[in-house]
Amino acid sequence: MSAPSSVSTTEQQNPRTRELDAMTIDEFLTTMNDEDRRVPVAVAAQIPQISRAVELVVAALAAGGRLIYQGAGTSGRLGVLDAAECPPTFGTDPSQIVGLLAGGHGAMFEAVENAEDSAALASADLEGIGLTDRDVVVGIAASGRTPYVIGGLDHARGVGAATVALACNTDAEISRHADVAIEVDNGPEVLTGSTRLKAGTSQKLVLNMISTAAMVRLGKVYGNLMVDVRPTNEKLVDRAVRIVQAATDCDRRTAETALAAADGHAKTAIVAILCGVDTDTARSRLSAADGFVRGALAAPASPAVL
Repeated sequence: MSAPSSVSTTEQQNPRTRELDAMTIDEFLTTMNDEDRRVPVAVAAQIPQISRAVELVVAALAAGGRLIYQGAGTSGRLGVLDAAECPPTFGTDPSQIVGLLAGGHGAMFEAVENAEDSAALASADLEGIGLTDRDVVVGIAASGRTPYVIGGLDHARGVGAATVALACNTDAEISRHADVAIEVDNGPEVLTGSTRLKAGTSQKLVLNMISTAAMVRLGKVYGNLMVDVRPTNEKLVDRAVRIVQAATDCDRRTAETALAAADGHAKTAIVAILCGVDTDTARSRLSAADGFVRGALAAPASPAVL
């Protein structure tokens, strides 16, 4: 029997897993893996909309605004995760990319199920961080109808902020409350209604694309190297050294010396080495090039002082 048309895709039963409890472990894992393979294909179909979202994010961040993810449950937690990863990866200020989760920080570790039903709570959360028209809000809801997310998008539009909706159902309610609507149709879940599975995976892929593409467009990347990485532990210190080596084809000692002079900033060390200049000059070149390494390398050399 097929599900009624009024039941959203994320809540429908998957015909391939109706006998889930009777499968062997290998059968179940193979079936689940086959279903997961559908996710990147579904995401690929939304690349034009994701591209529009990236453009809004780049414009907001370039103008001094913020990227704000807002969601409930798994969807909200994925937004918080993406926001938390940006400072160490791209050297962004923690206030520049923000994750808001229905129910607050405690909901990251323990479900606060009723919080997602409050549109007023979403408005209060956005007011609490001083939302302005320079910001962009990405509302994330697998179902596409979460009141908390709808309330947040409506509040954002009311103050003139740009808005993006990310849902895992077509013709989603939240799509009608945003400037850009991303609707990833992954089909029914292996475990009926468990949107932490394919829906969550697709949301993570889309958020990866939005934040990473935006950072590339803002000069946080040189080639495919994360040149604004913050070397805050031994692993990241070693990574920064290797990044400088890869960008400049220098030996490890040269990279370590340049990094030390640049206070651990790989981007500055790279420009200093490739341009044959001191750290202060490298910083000046980067500033003049709005932080883009390629622009700093292409800048004409300063005239010699006689």
